[in-house]
Amino acid sequence: MNSIAELRKNYTLGQLSETQVPANPLELFHLWFDQAIKANCPEPNSMALATADQSGNPSARIVLLKGASDKGFTFFTNYQSQKGQELANRPEAALLFHWHELERQVRIKGTVTKVDPAQSDEYFHSRPSASRIGAWASPQSAEIPSREFLEEAEKRFLSEHGDNPPRPDHWGGYCLSPTEIEFWQGRPSRLHDRIQYKLQDQTWRIARLAP
Repeated sequence: MNSIAELRKNYTLGQLSETQVPANPLELFHLWFDQAIKANCPEPNSMALATADQSGNPSARIVLLKGASDKGFTFFTNYQSQKGQELANRPEAALLFHWHELERQVRIKGTVTKVDPAQSDEYFHSRPSASRIGAWASPQSAEIPSREFLEEAEKRFLSEHGDNPPRPDHWGGYCLSPTEIEFWQGRPSRLHDRIQYKLQDQTWRIARLAP
């Protein structure tokens, strides 16, 4: 078995210059996102979401991006989950996209608010019926006695709501409004390109960071 310390890769696929990027980071994000789709990156909208509790203890998990606009980055979850409770107490978070096939990362920091209930309704009803029932059945992040507990809850809510359940009040969307976005492009010799956008007085300031 190879040593973990011996695992390494040389990054050679691209480059990124602060003199050539657009003034608005959302333009570059959409360009990179489209390129990730065309490159057949698996689940290009998967992203790590990092939150923190009241004591500042961090936690991270993978969630799916469901919208990106000038307003921010949208995802959906159970409001009573660990991340929901942490965001209720500390409405700041960080996102990380990693597109391995393109040797790219995007890091995003910002403030988080719940989206309008109508937007949550619209997305919820676009989901497959089984996923909608799952939102009712799972007390996300809570301790449960067994897998059977979940399966019985699924059957119960399916019997109660049928195949067209309404959106539960405890489930909906969040929007992260970015204050900082960093684009990372792998380069040879670990001298990677890191271009940071930082929001200052409603204007994006662009800077190059050392790798």
